Amino acid sequence: MPGKNIKVAIGADFLDAFSEIPKGKQSKVRQFVEKFRAEPTGSGINYEKINGAKDSNLRSVRIDQAYRGIVLAPETGNVYVLLWVAHHDDAYAWAENKVFKVHPETGSLQFFDVNEAEAAHETQQEPEEEGLFTEFRDRELTQFGVPEELLPLVYSCKTEGDLDAIQPHLPDEAYEALFLLAAGATLREVDRELEYMRAERGADTDDFAAALENPDTQRRFHIVDDELELQEILNAPLEKWRVFLHPSQRKLVEMNANGPVRVLGGAGTGKTVAAMHRAKWLAEHVVGEDEKLLFTTFTRNLAADIEENLGKICSEEALARIEVTNLDRWVFHFLKKHGYEYEIDYGDRTEDLWESALGLAPDDLDLPAEFYREEWEEVIQPHGITSLQEYSRIFRQGRGTPLRRADRKAAWPVFEEYQTLLNERRLREPVGAMRDARNLLEEKGDILPYRCIVVDEAQDMGMQAFKLLRRMVPEQSHDLFIVGDGHQSIYRRPVVLSHCGINIVGRGRRLRINYRTTEENRKWAVGILDGVTISDLDGGVDSQEGYKSLMHGAHPEVHPFDSFQDEIGFIVSYLNDLEEERRKEVCLVARTHNLLDQYEGALRANGFDTYHIRRSEAENRNAPGVRLATMHRVKGIEFERVIIAGVNDGIVPLSVVVAAGSNDVERENREIQERSLLYVAATRAKREVIVTSFGEPSRFL
Repeated sequence: MPGKNIKVAIGADFLDAFSEIPKGKQSKVRQFVEKFRAEPTGSGINYEKINGAKDSNLRSVRIDQAYRGIVLAPETGNVYVLLWVAHHDDAYAWAENKVFKVHPETGSLQFFDVNEAEAAHETQQEPEEEGLFTEFRDRELTQFGVPEELLPLVYSCKTEGDLDAIQPHLPDEAYEALFLLAAGATLREVDRELEYMRAERGADTDDFAAALENPDTQRRFHIVDDELELQEILNAPLEKWRVFLHPSQRKLVEMNANGPVRVLGGAGTGKTVAAMHRAKWLAEHVVGEDEKLLFTTFTRNLAADIEENLGKICSEEALARIEVTNLDRWVFHFLKKHGYEYEIDYGDRTEDLWESALGLAPDDLDLPAEFYREEWEEVIQPHGITSLQEYSRIFRQGRGTPLRRADRKAAWPVFEEYQTLLNERRLREPVGAMRDARNLLEEKGDILPYRCIVVDEAQDMGMQAFKLLRRMVPEQSHDLFIVGDGHQSIYRRPVVLSHCGINIVGRGRRLRINYRTTEENRKWAVGILDGVTISDLDGGVDSQEGYKSLMHGAHPEVHPFDSFQDEIGFIVSYLNDLEEERRKEVCLVARTHNLLDQYEGALRANGFDTYHIRRSEAENRNAPGVRLATMHRVKGIEFERVIIAGVNDGIVPLSVVVAAGSNDVERENREIQERSLLYVAATRAKREVIVTSFGEPSRFL
């Protein structure tokens, strides 16, 4: 532990710089960092002033003959912050024009480039035309974290493109506020959106220790007071989600909720990260010794990934209080423990039963066979309908084919016969098993050990799932924390939480800042769903308004080819241009398993190692090779670069899936699901998206 009252922190930029150090040199950097954390004032650490540096609080520290670290060591107080590491000339160049200050309004520790500020002052003149921020006074902008030195730079912006151009020179919180103002938000609306700033306004600009506790500071600097935590951070320097949270995420993680909470957010906004940190916080502050927290999601794949990642951020004590499983698996084990007489069918064992039940379909309705299956999956099962009387009353929103009361009476024998056949064969579909589990809980009055439940990927869970979840935990504070994004809905399970007994009034929240991918990639992905109405999981509409990435990069590239061989030739050339170590940062994504196998075979034939991310297995980040995954499996994972291959007509969207719809509305719904799959694949990339096709390209491109 550092000495009394000494605070040692590490910057997010330091981890980026550390990851770029050659592997052979990283061990020396690690040794220094561990010594620095343990005793920053020790005799073995020599702080040297940086000649020509604009900030007198910056010091260089010697790593070895070639490498230097840059440290913020204010003369007032006992604060030491690791900022950067690089070859000595590069390290000095990085530090030379940087200034670190505590913002007088927000209390956050910020830094910016003095050269940019000075250049803006020198070129400032009366604007020839109205600027983006001309109507705002200095104080109105500084209250949102804009450094006073950068006001001329801000006032020089005429367009949103100008604002994006100066973004690298602005603190993140300042850019977020300016983006909202440029989009037409009022000062009051921005103040409400960035409410986490309020309590910190009016700060002591010399109190760097207090600044390190500020929510905005903590998105870029993390206090390190545990040796094991430091080692884990350095083992995976690019997994910054472990320690650096956006203030809006941190507010959700630590919120005092007197009931269910629903969090929406587009891809890359950190919903799952917030959910994992929320689970950690609940396990540490709310869940009792003899209680459990259930963290559940829709698929085994995501559950495996989440369980592994929780192990990276939780203590052994907290982790022991958290149970991670996908909901189908929980239902299976719960029912088995209670002597359930039915076998749950997750495959196609019911196809013959359907064929038999369809023999009762009336000829005069003239409905295709697909209609009855869709009606069962989208109306009968989700609503738990067991009688003609219930079916006659149900509102069949979004089904496309209207049915009068007489039509429903004529169709009902098909559903009744199918349910009878399921009972006779002692079979249940997963949704039916969820309903049985809920009924069993109600009949037995079982009290489960769960104090809290955290639900990820809520958009893929249906009504019976949420009715069950509501029954699994008592209605009380901190009971349900639900995160989702309707834009990523790929399993056709529309839900209204209030209809499931889950009241989120006053506890609906949104995450708007995408910190995974670039703004260019985000815009391209959002365009895939242009014009599609998206559910907010409670009967309303979700939108991408205010959804923004703070990073910029190359625009996604779309490359159509005439043949599979030409496409593979391009992909091989692309991968050859990357260092071998960087290839495991690439994931090649395809729509189907068969197509993915073809790409894997072609890559191996060209001498590339591959790593197939399979169902129900967490990705091994240390395994070498180009990653391969289907569009369904890649959900919930992120990569530096993503190649979406085989985006051909008939494959994306998958024609057999879309054509199987029984009417125009159903076919449109299936096409929207296919768009969502492509959206999911594109938003897995942090840096670069490459889209390829062979033959006729998809109409989505």
